Amino acid sequence: MKTIEIEDDLYHYIAAQTRQIGESASDILRRLLLGEQHLVQTSVVSSGQEPAQPANSPDTERPQASGPGTVFDLVSRQDLQAESSVVGRFLYLLSVLARVHKKQFNKVLEIKGRNRLYFATSAEALSEAGSSTNPKQIPNTGFWVITNSNTTRKKMMLTETATKLGYSEQDAERIRDLL
Repeated sequence: MKTIEIEDDLYHYIAAQTRQIGESASDILRRLLLGEQHLVQTSVVSSGQEPAQPANSPDTERPQASGPGTVFDLVSRQDLQAESSVVGRFLYLLSVLARVHKKQFNKVLEIKGRNRLYFATSAEALSEAGSSTNPKQIPNTGFWVITNSNTTRKKMMLTETATKLGYSEQDAERIRDLL
């Protein structure tokens, strides 16, 4: 196996093409560059087994959520591990949820604490709503989130976000546990 260096933007593009948790960068590139059929043939030849159903297959059981897919189709363990901080993983998971549920993601604006906003469409709105919120933009979205809360609060925010987007309680907990 060879190692190559790529720029961050290219890495994030490749990671965004992940279809299932645990899919390797090699599998993603093979699928993108050589096509689905080559990936299936390669996995059959190398493993000697029947190929697994792709994540998009109608026969694959998927968590129930509204929208074109679920976060589980795109989240990559490698990407999560590449984020060295809880805040980085938090923003990554929110960005994947936003990508999967573009039309519904504005529901996060309903998620609030007792005395503060958690999400907004600008850093200023979050700063005005509380002190030391440390707002960060959710990557590739027009939404901002507070990041100075503790990990437990971030997990709660992820769980509420997933629930608002139509995930079951069990799947919302799975998303929370990715943090």
